[in-house]
Amino acid sequence: MEIKTPTLLIDKEKCIRNIDRMVSKSVKAGASLRPHFKTHFSGEIGNWFKEKGVKQCTVSSVSMAQYFASHGWDDITIAFPYNTLESNEINALAQNIKLNILIESTESMEHASKSIKEKIGYFIKIDVGTHRTGVDPRNETLINQLIADSSEKIQFKGFLAHAGHTYGCRDLDSIKWIFDGSVKILTELKKKFGGIISYGDTPSCSLMDDLSFCDEMRPGNFVFYDWMQHQIGSCSLNEIAVCLACPVVAIHKERNEVVVYGGAVHLSKESMIEKDVRGKDKHCFGKLVKLTEDGWSAEILGNVERLSQEHGIIKLSSEEVARVKVGDLIGVIPVHSCLTADLQGHYLSTSGEKIEKMTKN
Repeated sequence: MEIKTPTLLIDKEKCIRNIDRMVSKSVKAGASLRPHFKTHFSGEIGNWFKEKGVKQCTVSSVSMAQYFASHGWDDITIAFPYNTLESNEINALAQNIKLNILIESTESMEHASKSIKEKIGYFIKIDVGTHRTGVDPRNETLINQLIADSSEKIQFKGFLAHAGHTYGCRDLDSIKWIFDGSVKILTELKKKFGGIISYGDTPSCSLMDDLSFCDEMRPGNFVFYDWMQHQIGSCSLNEIAVCLACPVVAIHKERNEVVVYGGAVHLSKESMIEKDVRGKDKHCFGKLVKLTEDGWSAEILGNVERLSQEHGIIKLSSEEVARVKVGDLIGVIPVHSCLTADLQGHYLSTSGEKIEKMTKN
């Protein structure tokens, strides 16, 4: 394959295995799988899910819902708070597909009741501890009010939650503690108010054995995984299905550093704090791996320690830096594959095929 600029490689076989594993978990749980497509943004990759029997999906914006509706998806949840400024676009979508939105305030509910003309479903977003958005589950007055405003046109579907604070965990016990708390909150709400439970975060859905409490599973990152998920414990290195191929443009042997064409506009500025061999904190913006004829190796060779707009600075051992030449292509496992994927114009499969994806206006 000829690569001249930073290009995100996709290992389809690994993606398919990751999809198969999550489909099996949903079947075991007796839950529908409604995967979040904000990780891959691709109609073609969406088809890989369809081939496994998945018929519904989750997105994070109205424009993403429009994109996947144009690729044949007719049952979509926009897992982002209802944006009153896009009610016309939501109406247009709801004319042609089964569409669900998120409501978490009386202001949004009032606007939707007046502005949405088509039949639509809504979930009440519940904050199970991430504290990003959602209704406090103890606020039963608000929950009662939001359910009472359900109508034949705008129908209450149930409760939706994303335990995003599992991303800060680094051991199974911590993830289980968050998961158990989320299960308790959502189960009690369903028992008291009815509706279904729509739940999803990749660490919980990857690591917990019993997901039978929920009616829908909505993980997203699992299709690709990434270095963060590996550090959390959600996946093995061999299950990470994406790698950014980057040209080497400079070498500084005196600093054991390699500079690649692959910076913040390709990897994002998402980082993790790790410990070096002396126990000191270091930034990680990605991990260096060796590219092979059919993908990349699972051996970590170096650390992306700094990024600027186009530059990536990778720290290597003296032995490794001696093996690298200007003009080589090397691979970088991204810290967060969702953000890295979002920044790409398209992908390249490890067999050399171009994979189209949604691009932003």
